[in-house]
Amino acid sequence: MKNKKKLNIIVATLLVLVLVYLGLSWPTNYYIEAPGDANSVSQFVSSNGKKASKNLFMVTVSERQASLGDYLWSYTNPFETRISQKDLLGNQNTSQYMQLQEWYMETSQNNAIYYAAKVAGKTPKKKFFGVYVMGLTTNSKFRNKLNIGDTIIAVDGQHFKSTKALMDYIQKQKIGQKVSITVQRDDKSINYSGKTVPLATDKAKAAIGIQLVECSKVITNPKIKINAGSIGGPSAGLMFSLASYQLFTGHDLTHGVKVAGTGTIDNEGNVGMIGGVDKKVVAADKAGAKVFFAPSQQLPGYKKNETNYAVAVKTAKKIHSKMKIIPVATFNDALTYLKKIQK
Repeated sequence: MKNKKKLNIIVATLLVLVLVYLGLSWPTNYYIEAPGDANSVSQFVSSNGKKASKNLFMVTVSERQASLGDYLWSYTNPFETRISQKDLLGNQNTSQYMQLQEWYMETSQNNAIYYAAKVAGKTPKKKFFGVYVMGLTTNSKFRNKLNIGDTIIAVDGQHFKSTKALMDYIQKQKIGQKVSITVQRDDKSINYSGKTVPLATDKAKAAIGIQLVECSKVITNPKIKINAGSIGGPSAGLMFSLASYQLFTGHDLTHGVKVAGTGTIDNEGNVGMIGGVDKKVVAADKAGAKVFFAPSQQLPGYKKNETNYAVAVKTAKKIHSKMKIIPVATFNDALTYLKKIQK
């Protein structure tokens, strides 16, 4: 009887452990964002066989789908953030989200090469193909017509030389006016018509209710190649631009100092705000970076203590990092600082 009782206890205990394990392993509708890696851009940026500096680092945020156990454990790490699948993906599926990140990365690379070449006096050329449709607003009259991934190549039969020119044309139309959109989809050109709606950020201007990224190709001499593999998103723009500038000019920008940073870049060299800067500071510190460039841009609706720079400074203090956190609003801000450390 005693042996049977012991056996029952053992079986019950094992059963409970199995149930607990299965429960903690159960997938949730949440993702965990955590500090990622600090990667030398030299492995991604090259020109005619020459590599960019090994001391320029881009930093990433890792994303993983959370099990119940992972979700609960994340509360023990101050730099892990829980985000719902709805908030992360929106109305996209995982495949569309990954494709979006790839397109953001592509745009980031083009902008980085273009502006770096411009500053280096290389006269870059940009071939504009259109804009990728990344999403549609709920009030768009092109919902159920345009698909995510379509490339808009013309409006009312007119082709444009830039995203700005295309959007300026639409915004000059009357709200409620019918416009014709030509898209490229699966190597086919398709036309759709619909009425304009008020622009979300300026109700007096017209829009077609889409989220977009530019589809273009930058041509420079010498040619710069950027291949970031599976890394997506636009936040490596600043570091790619610095690496490209170094290759165009042949100047060593770091002189042995490990420099990390983050921020988007546009055609005019403006550095834009990104997400997860606290996690990127942690990743850069672990990699031994001495300098960290953080965007100082203050977007509408954000307080001064909510800018990337302010959060980066706060994070560095929290982890007792000795990194110098440098605010940058433009590419030239970063370049000016690097020229100072060379002296």
